[in-house]
Amino acid sequence: MTGRPFQNLVAFSLLLICFKAWWRVGDAEIGCIEREREALLHFKQGVVYDYYGVLSSWGNGEDKKDYSLNVFKGILPPQLGNLSNLQSLDLGYNDGLTTCDNLDWLSGLPLLRQLDLSWVNLSTAIHWPQAINKMTSLIELHLSYTQLLIISFSQNNFSKSLVVLDLSGNGLTSSMYPWLFNLFRTSILVLLDLSSNDLNGSIPDALGNMTTLAYLDLSSNQLQGEIPKVTFNNISCLVDLYLFGNQLHGSIPDAFANMFSLQSLDLSRNQLEGEMPKSLRNLCNLRRLVLSSNNLVGLVEKDFLACSNNTLEALDLSHNRFRGTSFPNLSGFSRLRELDLGFNQLNGTLPKSIGLLPQLKRLDIRSNSLQGMVLMELDISASGISEVIPTWLWNFIPNLMWLNVSNNHISSTLPNITSYHPYLGMDMSSNFLEGSIPQSLFNALWLDLSNNMLSGSISLSCKITNQSGLGLSHLDLSSNRVSGELPQCWEQWKDLVVLNLANNNFSGKIKKSIGLLHQMQTLHLRNNNLTGALPSSLMNCRDLHLVDLGKNRLSGSLPSWIGGSLSDLIVLNLRSNEFNGSIPLNLCQLRKIQMLDLSSNNISGTIPKCLKNLTAMSQKGSSIIAYDEFVSNFDRQLSYVDNTLVQWKGKELEYTKTLRLIKSIDFSSNKLIGEIPMEVADLVELVSLNLSRNNLIGPIPTTIGQLKLLDFLDLSQNQLQGGIPDSLSQIARLSVLDLSNNTLSGKIPSSTQLQSFSASTYEGNPGLCGPPLLKRCLEDKDESGEVPFTGLNGKKDGIRDDANDIWFYGNIVLGFIIGFWGVCGTLLLHRSWRYAYFKFLNKIKDRLYVTTTISMNRLRRSFQS
Repeated sequence: MTGRPFQNLVAFSLLLICFKAWWRVGDAEIGCIEREREALLHFKQGVVYDYYGVLSSWGNGEDKKDYSLNVFKGILPPQLGNLSNLQSLDLGYNDGLTTCDNLDWLSGLPLLRQLDLSWVNLSTAIHWPQAINKMTSLIELHLSYTQLLIISFSQNNFSKSLVVLDLSGNGLTSSMYPWLFNLFRTSILVLLDLSSNDLNGSIPDALGNMTTLAYLDLSSNQLQGEIPKVTFNNISCLVDLYLFGNQLHGSIPDAFANMFSLQSLDLSRNQLEGEMPKSLRNLCNLRRLVLSSNNLVGLVEKDFLACSNNTLEALDLSHNRFRGTSFPNLSGFSRLRELDLGFNQLNGTLPKSIGLLPQLKRLDIRSNSLQGMVLMELDISASGISEVIPTWLWNFIPNLMWLNVSNNHISSTLPNITSYHPYLGMDMSSNFLEGSIPQSLFNALWLDLSNNMLSGSISLSCKITNQSGLGLSHLDLSSNRVSGELPQCWEQWKDLVVLNLANNNFSGKIKKSIGLLHQMQTLHLRNNNLTGALPSSLMNCRDLHLVDLGKNRLSGSLPSWIGGSLSDLIVLNLRSNEFNGSIPLNLCQLRKIQMLDLSSNNISGTIPKCLKNLTAMSQKGSSIIAYDEFVSNFDRQLSYVDNTLVQWKGKELEYTKTLRLIKSIDFSSNKLIGEIPMEVADLVELVSLNLSRNNLIGPIPTTIGQLKLLDFLDLSQNQLQGGIPDSLSQIARLSVLDLSNNTLSGKIPSSTQLQSFSASTYEGNPGLCGPPLLKRCLEDKDESGEVPFTGLNGKKDGIRDDANDIWFYGNIVLGFIIGFWGVCGTLLLHRSWRYAYFKFLNKIKDRLYVTTTISMNRLRRSFQS
């Protein structure tokens, strides 16, 4: 059932029923029964989200507070039971924040006709079935998503008066059927909602006894078997029937032909088979028919819904196996607003008559082989269209608000559009479009021509005059062959949010006027031939989240204003340019940065210690760079998820939704000097760190093991010294490691992690030894007993180990001399001691013999007796 705001209904219902209003001239007052007044004020104390402020006038003095913009939460007050004249109580849909331990107070509301406790937690409530049983006037009962597991109403006048029953979303099983059908066998129930439970098995035949039902919802359960014919033959008064989201199979029964009042039928997301039944022709009141996501086959006949041509508003036959060359005749469907035939096997021509449907707002025929015209919206992406775009499409551009022909094989040129809709959005990406881009297309609101073969210059676009007053907000021309300089008229596109011109042949400098794009959040100019320095006007684009200028020939020093002015940056990619100078300290102000790539430039100086201030790399949580633009007149939301290329494990990979998982720093292939700052180890959320191909010296930070999430670490081709820290073996997720071509020394720490890498990981470090290198360390002698030369430090370690061996064996000899000869030698040299010793042993032997003999005789006598 659809959720409703409860505040207005509760407030006004309680006021109308409880208050006995009276007015006095010049001084209006409101009075009510004292116990009911106290109950209402106690109720008001729990309301903490009164959006319209309808309860703000309740009470006097301290009671008159502004409770706007709050929600009702906590335990329902039992004082509500004092409202004995109450007829309607709606406490539902409070985000699951309301609970109740005892609903016995409901028995104090004998006149109650409507009760809605949806989303109230009743898992621990007591006495509520007994209280509800006493409500002989109850007509509507809504208990959806109340965490009820057991229903135990007894049959009485309560069940005879009930018209509406909603038990959806409670995890109820089929064991509740006997109770349900016994309780309501003589009822006048009109609405029954059991959706989103755990009902299984087949649809029960006893449901057919509820002949008064007009609304039945069994959707989102685990029902199986065929749709029973007899059951639905008896329920001929149904207006709305929802069986979607189950596991029903078999064909659609002809029994639906008897449901002359049926207006909404949803059988989607099942396993239904066979053809469309001809009985659907008799449903003259049908407004909504949804049969999507089944296994229906056959031809869609032209007159399969002949009787409902004046009532049908939505038809969804998508994700089936309908086939044929003749498109259904829908020319007479004057109220049809939504038509979805996508993901079938239809082919042929989309008839022109479909453009005459006056109310049609949405048409989806994706993944078919149809051609034709559309009124407001056309999505024929991934439809296998080849060669040219059908000419009829351009004839309807003036009324078209959204056009998606992406992911086809279209190889034609783009025409110049003279008339267009002010909210026009076009996605023609991933085709083989050729030629130049017509100036008129830049009047669109959303334009995506990426991944084509378009060429020419876009500088002429400065001559366009937008008559609608709505500027281009999304422009993606990436991965084409567009050339020439960037436009100088950026102020004409001041509404741009996304600008993607990557992977083209643009040349020249970035114009200063680009700083006028104050709303821009994404800037892609990657892989062009741009030159010169970054214009300082770019600091005015303070909403930028992503800047990718990699693979150009930009030069000059890294601007210090990036850190201070572009503080919202999440991705900054300046790789493969000609930037020089040092890394500015202001760059450390990018607290939201998750990907920082300055690789393959001419940057010198040291790595700043303030990198520890890059908060996003040291704290959990990450961001997806995505934008949603809602076009109100179009009633549509256009979504865009950003992407960028990441140098990952030696390959350039494109990341979109998974971009948020990458937190990386890449300063490789520069001229950096000095040591790796210890503060780098504070960036504990780093996934990738690449400092290779620089002139770094000093040791690897001993605390580098703090980077537990590190998956990629490359420190190769520097001048790093000292040993490999033992803490490096604690990074369990490390899958790529390169420490080659440095001056590291000592033994490679023993661990499963570090020994799992190949020898190439450590090669080029003459002082390193131990597995996986073939070079043995001094303490690891080979089979021949020879000790390989390991330098002066190795000799000292060897001398120390030999001294330890001498002490070990010397102590063994000394212990043997003292222990053996100290006892045995004395007995051999002194006769009197030897005599006394053996005499002592004889006495012990005699005593043991006598004791054993006596014990055995006693046992023998006990067994004999």
